[in-house]
Amino acid sequence: MSFGQGGPSWGPGGTGTPDWAALAEESAARARRKKWLMIGGGALATAAVAAIVATAVISTGRNDPGGTSGKNASELPSATALPSETAEPEPSFSSVAPLPPPDPKDYISDVKKDRAPVTVDAFFPGKKLTMGNRVYSKGATHRTTKCATVTKDGLGPILTNNGCDQVIRATYSRSGVAVTIGLAVFETEAQAKKAAQQTVGGIASLGGSGVPDFCRPGSVCRRTSNSYGRYAYFAISGFTSGKSVTKADKNVFAVGDDLTNFTFRQIRHRGEVQASAAATAPTA
Repeated sequence: MSFGQGGPSWGPGGTGTPDWAALAEESAARARRKKWLMIGGGALATAAVAAIVATAVISTGRNDPGGTSGKNASELPSATALPSETAEPEPSFSSVAPLPPPDPKDYISDVKKDRAPVTVDAFFPGKKLTMGNRVYSKGATHRTTKCATVTKDGLGPILTNNGCDQVIRATYSRSGVAVTIGLAVFETEAQAKKAAQQTVGGIASLGGSGVPDFCRPGSVCRRTSNSYGRYAYFAISGFTSGKSVTKADKNVFAVGDDLTNFTFRQIRHRGEVQASAAATAPTA
């Protein structure tokens, strides 16, 4: 067998040398096509994944922390389904400031306003008086329109000259000490205040109903005077035994203070009751 010029044959005719440049170019072209196919496939895959993720985000509504909690956006109420404005009227407020409550003192400072009955029981009710842990027994009571007749040592003319209308007296006792309170009633606060400031002498003590006469002539007793509203009140305190009171007898001072404080509270309470009634009364 003969092989021609000593080598294999190539090409259609089986003769000639291989075209190395053409082979190299063809190999490079194939490599380029493979590379572009791989790049294109990767891009298509990325786009598909992105589309799936976007679809999942839209359908779950969790694209941000304030999403619709798993509900599809299409389930939100339409504009026509949202609640409309309420038909109820808005609250209104008056521009006029309310009147201040009545002052209780106004109702005990003038006879035109102080219309409650003036009686012994209105000011000194019951048979006993309790102040803290101290209990006082009530003795005799008395009421008169002749103010000067129940006074001592110059108080009578002062009450009369200032227009005293009446005097109510009540006596209380405890542990050998007795106190008589005299409540003088006037038409105005100015009259009562003036009478208390001008006081000379005092109210006469009142015995009876279990309390012996006390503060008899010759014995020393404690006297006080004060006023509130159209009322002036006077107290005389002493021993039921007739012994004179000294500055060292603190128990006599304490009993007298208890009874004058109680009288003041009763007068003030009278004003509070009438002021409260006026505040709650229906207006015309």
